[in-house]
Amino acid sequence: MSVSEELHESAEHASDSFSRRAGAGMAIIAAALAVVAVSGHIATTEELLTQQKAANQWAYYQAKAMRRYQSDVAQDILSTIPGESAAKAVEKYKANVERYEKEGEEISKQAKEFEAESDLMGRRALRLHIGEIFLELAIVFSSLAILSRRSIFFYIAMTGAAMGLLVAVSVLLLRG
Repeated sequence: MSVSEELHESAEHASDSFSRRAGAGMAIIAAALAVVAVSGHIATTEELLTQQKAANQWAYYQAKAMRRYQSDVAQDILSTIPGESAAKAVEKYKANVERYEKEGEEISKQAKEFEAESDLMGRRALRLHIGEIFLELAIVFSSLAILSRRSIFFYIAMTGAAMGLLVAVSVLLLRG
């Protein structure tokens, strides 16, 4: 084997080594992308579900407020009627008003908790989606590295992947 053939074979082997390394990096990035993407979709779904729970609680709150108002009106009307049965009915409606006010406060508190949870899930979903973007760009740069056989694209891909993973993992730091 001549020296030029040996150099040519060594050059091919070196480029194959680079392609394998870039390909392995791309596979790892793709696996991380799959995990981050699914996690982002789950967080988005949780955000929407808790938003719906909050909306349901607010609707329930409105129903209680309407009942309280109706009891208030009934109490006002019955207070103008003389007699013992009317007085008993006034007391009944007065108790209803107090009960509906108390229940309304509890329902309002729970609705606000659902809203806060939804907000937290939304912030988590956003970070996961931003991490997903960086990981997708890292795959593109890995492909460019393999096609062009230029290491600069490989390093850009690895930097993008690291940034994407850092952003995605930062959801663990978010607290409600």
